[in-house]
Amino acid sequence: MNERQRQQLEMYLAELRLYVDAKLAVEYPYFADKPYPLGRCKEIRNAMHQMLQQQLNASPLPEPLKVLRPNEAINCELKPVWGSLRDEYFQNALIWSDWYIDAANDTVNPNKPRVEILKLQQSGFSAITSFEQFCLIARKYWQVSIYKNDVYPALAPFLPLLCVNEKGACWLGAANDDMIALARCSQFTLSERILTKLSSTPSAIKQQWYAHYANLNNPLLEQHSLDPVEFCQRYRNEQKDQDLSFRDDVVKSYLRLAQGVSSF
Repeated sequence: MNERQRQQLEMYLAELRLYVDAKLAVEYPYFADKPYPLGRCKEIRNAMHQMLQQQLNASPLPEPLKVLRPNEAINCELKPVWGSLRDEYFQNALIWSDWYIDAANDTVNPNKPRVEILKLQQSGFSAITSFEQFCLIARKYWQVSIYKNDVYPALAPFLPLLCVNEKGACWLGAANDDMIALARCSQFTLSERILTKLSSTPSAIKQQWYAHYANLNNPLLEQHSLDPVEFCQRYRNEQKDQDLSFRDDVVKSYLRLAQGVSSF
């Protein structure tokens, strides 16, 4: 992609954002009391990716999009990614070859351009490689306190974190495919490491969880025979990291809790 193509594509995507915004602003007018588009990088990225996939399969192909045509010879494919932006933010973006495409560049600062396209190596974007790195970003970006997930210890090898924000909202952190994959690929050693570093969840918060979800009938949520670190060790010995069916059971159990609780 040369500079002229980059500029044309950036302008074209900024115009596409107008169509995306018209729909999403109605569907998601606020995020934690902040007006759209603040906090909506995932929803915008996903909508833009879907629209681009449709247009890339259309004929005729708009001129600015010709540079994004799939090219198997050089393994170029437009793909969504999630990770760290300079360890300041969690970022949802698009990658094409060695190019970084931020189709939601204004979701932290609404005065920034809607779209930004940079060489990947210049963008500051990278994958998240540890739960410590996740915690570093989350504490600054979300303004949260983070505890070990000893509320539901049988989920902790996959979901080791519990976040509490300044308004008292409390949820299980790092509950996305990338972080769950990180836990599994490390055979839960990365989960075990962060669990040994974090403080226990305050008992008052634990009781809020147990009271709120008292009527759930779910075996994984009822297991408290081991602490979170022991569950990591058990799952590693049982090779649960390779068991996709068990991974799905954990995710389904988490989804029962995804609304979180209020700690106030």
